Amino acid sequence: MDNSYAKAKVVNLADCVQYQSGGIVSREIIKCANGTITLFAFARGQGLSEHTAPFDALVQILEGEALICLGGKRHIVRAGESLTMPAGAPHWLSAEVEFKMMLTMIRS
Repeated sequence: MDNSYAKAKVVNLADCVQYQSGGIVSREIIKCANGTITLFAFARGQGLSEHTAPFDALVQILEGEALICLGGKRHIVRAGESLTMPAGAPHWLSAEVEFKMMLTMIRS
């Protein structure tokens, strides 16, 4: 593992995951019994098809902006903004421009 994310070290989370042309990059930085925190970098034009998650989630946009459709309502979420997603809610997302995000999933 590289040292771009290490415990007890101040880091810029957006620097801990890099864009890949035409792809989606993910990096799990914390995993425990109660949930996970994962960083993502979405290249322009990439996205995730509609799905659900069994846990409550918080999406925080670190860089760029994301189009997130949650329960049929579209949201533009920009750097510095976040969106909470309840467990079981159908959602999808699209990268109209490249963006990086942190996804926190909490088991309740």
